Amino acid sequence: MNLQLHFSIQNVLSIIAGVAILIRPKLLNLIVAIYLIIIGTIGILGIKI
Repeated sequence: MNLQLHFSIQNVLSIIAGVAILIRPKLLNLIVAIYLIIIGTIGILGIKI
């Protein structure tokens, strides 16, 4: 049986952000703001990840 895992940056960042929010709920605003800025910048610049 061949099992292949496909990781994308967005999935890994989501897991890290989720764990950080569980540990320190006050980080939610900061994490969401950074995520939105990064996704917006990637969208504007047309970067393919």
